[in-house]
Amino acid sequence: MSKHQQVLLGIGGGIAAYKTPDLVRRLIEQDCEVISVLTNAGSKFVTSHTLAAVSGNRVRDNLWDEEAEQAMGHIELARWADLLLIAPATADLMAKMAQGKASDLLTTLHLACQSPVMVAPAMNQAMWHHPATQRNLTQLREDGVHVVGPEYGSQACGDIGPGRMSEPADIANAVANVLAVTNRLSGVNVLITAGPTREAIDPVRYISNSSSGRQGFALARAARDAGASVTLVSGPVGLETPTGVDRIDVVSSAQMKNAVMSHVSDCDIFFSVAAVSDYRPTVARSTKIKRQTENPEGRFHLELEETDDILKTVASLDRKPFVVGFAAETNNVLEYGREKRKSKGIDAIVINDVSDASIGFDSEENAVTIVHASGEQTLPKQNKLEIARQILSSVASLRNTNTEETAEAD
Repeated sequence: MSKHQQVLLGIGGGIAAYKTPDLVRRLIEQDCEVISVLTNAGSKFVTSHTLAAVSGNRVRDNLWDEEAEQAMGHIELARWADLLLIAPATADLMAKMAQGKASDLLTTLHLACQSPVMVAPAMNQAMWHHPATQRNLTQLREDGVHVVGPEYGSQACGDIGPGRMSEPADIANAVANVLAVTNRLSGVNVLITAGPTREAIDPVRYISNSSSGRQGFALARAARDAGASVTLVSGPVGLETPTGVDRIDVVSSAQMKNAVMSHVSDCDIFFSVAAVSDYRPTVARSTKIKRQTENPEGRFHLELEETDDILKTVASLDRKPFVVGFAAETNNVLEYGREKRKSKGIDAIVINDVSDASIGFDSEENAVTIVHASGEQTLPKQNKLEIARQILSSVASLRNTNTEETAEAD
């Protein structure tokens, strides 16, 4: 992370606010400059004097502070921030953020801030489990907000369960990871495939798979947030295109290959996330196959042929980009994934176990292992956008290392 990153720390009204002076100290150790934004409820648990003393900056706590507005108005304060961190993020604050309210200084800054936003939730376990809180959490994640925690454990009210704010050191590390990726891919062209392909049997039937495209679309969003220029080649899925991403819709594996090969020459990083059909019918009928007339014995024989291997084709180019494959396996997951990386000749591969329904096709969450020539990295089960961000961070580091080694060799 570069020096002197600027962090706005919003403090909600929860008992966990007592940890924020330590959080400020941890952020400063990460070479951040911190300005605290204290809500009225937050001031019941921590004082502005304490926060000012540990940060070295005046605390902001009033949207209508004339002196502060003359020095640095709330819009300028939002522009100042490289990241807006809200810790603790109470159920009330998360609800206001999800609804786009601007009823005080902190929620106004949230709407005005164009930099990454992170929340560290903290609340009673029953409040955390409430459907309204979970809806708000889903909306915030869809809006691109980074979420760290909460943790499971004893709570001030005596309950035990999820809702404890993550420890200051863990939050500071999460901030450092986000800031390390921000604009890291500025000027880089990223090409991503996502979703399934469909191979026609006749005009109404096809061979396909259960891929939802969620992980590929999350990766496109994360790459855009990191400053990349993103082209997304998508099979048939029902997902909205991330803002700022150039999307190309295809149906078959042949169409996907044509789209990829048309754009790969301008590509710096290629992510082959799509679940491309391995086989297609040797002949696609032009009219619908009739059950009674063509299959009097109740059997139908379909001859298949292999489709083109898009991933291997890209990896075989003389001037290839940095190539990352994906492997959805059901057994011997790591073994098959490692072998696929070697046989395809790719730089890295992301492996997941789709036999686990909680992280399989169409799931909101995933758990993966990234395998490359230098080692392996396991990412535990979490939201697919968070997985995408961590994949992107790892790939950016690997690509930089490869570029440096190539330059030294030259």
